[in-house]
Amino acid sequence: MLRRHGSVLLVVVLALIIGPQLSFADSYNFNLIPADGNVAGPAGSIVGWGYSITNQSSQYWLVTVGLSADPFQHGTPNAIFDFPDLAPGDNATENFDPNGPTGLYELTWDSDAPLGFVNSGMFTLSAQWWTGDPLNGGTYVMDAPDTMQAYSASVSGTSTPEPTSLLLLVSGVSCIAAWTKRTRAR
Repeated sequence: MLRRHGSVLLVVVLALIIGPQLSFADSYNFNLIPADGNVAGPAGSIVGWGYSITNQSSQYWLVTVGLSADPFQHGTPNAIFDFPDLAPGDNATENFDPNGPTGLYELTWDSDAPLGFVNSGMFTLSAQWWTGDPLNGGTYVMDAPDTMQAYSASVSGTSTPEPTSLLLLVSGVSCIAAWTKRTRAR
């Protein structure tokens, strides 16, 4: 009989510890701008993503605390995310602007990045729930679930064509011939 009561007590304790986290129904939306997550630009250019985040909770503040991305090749990535804190029902939207820089992430393609090359992966946003403004007396409640968005960046556009060696040879010979003719005419 004692063993049975011990098992019931263990179930009750576990329900009290785990139950609130399982029943926590607040959520948030994290989306990329552009919505499909696809950006493109020529080698040597800067491309990037903006973001939109909506706190769907009616009672808790959403505090963004982390952003990560899968690895990039043929370019230099830079996180430009401003980590907004959002009141219940609030949202934040930031378009990508390389001059700011503002947005979520930017990628500077290497000047020799191959035409048609594609980087693809996931951005992962981490956040927390707070009872109020974290900068004005709010209290941490718990971690919010991580949210992921797929991205892709491709090298596009036309590269500046290099002149062929025959064209260079003909241009050089023409210049020398014109110079020689002009020199003899004096």
